[in-house]
Amino acid sequence: MIYTLAIGLERGAVASVAAAFGCTLGIVPAAFASIVGLSALLHTSALAFQVIKFLGVLYLFYMAWTIVRDESKIDLGASKPVRSYRSIALTGTLINVLNPKLSLFFLAFLPQFTTPNVTNVTGELVGLAAVFMVMTFMVFIAYGAFASLAREYVIARPTVMTWIKRAFAGTFGLLGLKLAVSD
Repeated sequence: MIYTLAIGLERGAVASVAAAFGCTLGIVPAAFASIVGLSALLHTSALAFQVIKFLGVLYLFYMAWTIVRDESKIDLGASKPVRSYRSIALTGTLINVLNPKLSLFFLAFLPQFTTPNVTNVTGELVGLAAVFMVMTFMVFIAYGAFASLAREYVIARPTVMTWIKRAFAGTFGLLGLKLAVSD
């Protein structure tokens, strides 16, 4: 969500849709792992969980550091090199792929909503994961649209932009710390 908001503020509504798409696409490996039981392996294998967790922590810290280091001001009239929508989506995908808690979430969350004594539980789990992904995509689009609407107001006030960047960097850093100390 934070990534989609940041992209909506920086690049506008269309770019935030690319971010939302990437973040939603990053859910697929966790949903797949949960459905086929690989997340149970992650849950029982401390080493596998720790490796993925460590990669996720490093990536969150990298994102926080990148935001802190970025001293550029957003100027709607300036022409500067911009990231492609593919690059924005790829970053969003990596955010979720490198989150080991997502597969554990699916492992704990999806089975609660399956119908007892259903013959095709895999199909039902795939359907539930698809509904979750569609809802996530729609919510992320709404967040990105809101951010893009507030874009000109925020960009016109450099101090607001500075505090927003600090808040995003701090949030990524805190999420990295929280992930680092999680079991």
